[in-house]
Amino acid sequence: MNQISNKIVTICYLVLMVVVIVMLNSSTDDAVKEHVSDDPSAHKEAVEPDSQNAKISLLNKVLEAIASTDNRPAEPSKDKKENPFADKMSPDVAIAMLQQGNIRFAKGESTHPNLNAERRLLAATESQTAHAYATVLSCSDSRVPVEAIFDAGVMDIFTVRVAGNVCDGDEIGSIEYGLAHVNTPVAVIVGHTQCGAVTAVTHALQGHNGHELERNIPKLIDNIEPAVKKAIELNPDVKGDDIIPFAIEANVWTAIEELFMQSPVTRDFVAKGYAKVVGAIYDIGTGNITWLPEDKTFEILTKVEASPDKAVIEAKHSEEKEPEAEEDKATEKETKDDAPKAEEPKVDKA
Repeated sequence: MNQISNKIVTICYLVLMVVVIVMLNSSTDDAVKEHVSDDPSAHKEAVEPDSQNAKISLLNKVLEAIASTDNRPAEPSKDKKENPFADKMSPDVAIAMLQQGNIRFAKGESTHPNLNAERRLLAATESQTAHAYATVLSCSDSRVPVEAIFDAGVMDIFTVRVAGNVCDGDEIGSIEYGLAHVNTPVAVIVGHTQCGAVTAVTHALQGHNGHELERNIPKLIDNIEPAVKKAIELNPDVKGDDIIPFAIEANVWTAIEELFMQSPVTRDFVAKGYAKVVGAIYDIGTGNITWLPEDKTFEILTKVEASPDKAVIEAKHSEEKEPEAEEDKATEKETKDDAPKAEEPKVDKA
């Protein structure tokens, strides 16, 4: 019952957002008609920038209202065994919390939540599973401080960082842990502007001579190369460094595809609607995050599900074989018992 009411609350917020946008568009159109006939300059004044600022302000308030709604059930859910996220907030509420935190950060209005002594003591006595609401894969770049850009604190985000925010074996395993064990209802793959790893791969593919790479770096950036090639293929008219922003976004989509290809449990969570995987691009200059369309994530999921190369959950050994194993052990024991025992050496008594 709690889950149903929580879903209703979230849906109401979303409906409110749509209604407000429609009303604002309507009022803006009326204002434009009113001013256009009198003075052309008034048209620009009517729609820029006040009406746009009003829209952004109102949308931020709606987003803040959604983010402030912790829709976890008051009592532990009976569906926990089937849905490991049953006791957590919904994926949409978790995303709204991340979005609202980033808005505060970009505006210089961070609240720095959950960083006090009380939270640290709580961390020493409670599992992060009860508190963390997002798993984030980001670049190791020092210009992308994950908790800070989301205005989050201790036990809020399960963070995975690696140069180029690539999704390889270790990173995929870490994301699986964040979803399946920490039970965060959302996983976010965050790329960022001016990514050095993506830039280096782009330059290499364009024929720029670079210095020789250290022994282990090629194994890292080979995950980025397909993304850069895809960006070049899809944008043939874009030349030089202008392709880098496209490659940075393509690298996020490539990471999501690799995650789905190699993680059956992640695919299962997303397909059932238990959790979401979303992409985002962080602008290191403005502090703003651009959220990539969720529809593209589901397109990738559908593509991966149809692939014969996707990883699948291996079937467990049949229980029928277990008695045979026990029988073998018993036979082995009998054989040992029946084997002739070595005679004990005789000791002459003095």
